[in-house]
Amino acid sequence: QVQLVESGGGLVQAGGSLRLSCAASGRTFSNNAMGWFRQAPGKEREFVATVSWSGANTYYADSVKGRFTISRDNAKNTVYLQMNSLKPEDTAVYYCAASYGYNYGARAQGQYDYWGQGTQVTVSS
Repeated sequence: QVQLVESGGGLVQAGGSLRLSCAASGRTFSNNAMGWFRQAPGKEREFVATVSWSGANTYYADSVKGRFTISRDNAKNTVYLQMNSLKPEDTAVYYCAASYGYNYGARAQGQYDYWGQGTQVTVSS
């Protein structure tokens, strides 16, 4: 079993920044891909970003490319999502996820095995 706990969400004005963290426990962390997804009210959960096991490879949704950065610290069993130039349309619950079947390039929800409980991000205009 893997436990994922997100933190760092909150309320921010448009143009501002937030840094989300996701702490993992319960299983080896350094051999798997990690990802961030989000779900806005009334919408389906969507892919945001993923990082490979080493941190060397990252992929982003087009909607966040150039504004968000995903990274990981395997020594701390933690993955991060730095969000800059936030827009009201970024408002959503953000979920961290761990994939043990893929060590890079996982962009579909079905490729992930464990999920956090989510953290709310609200961007005001």
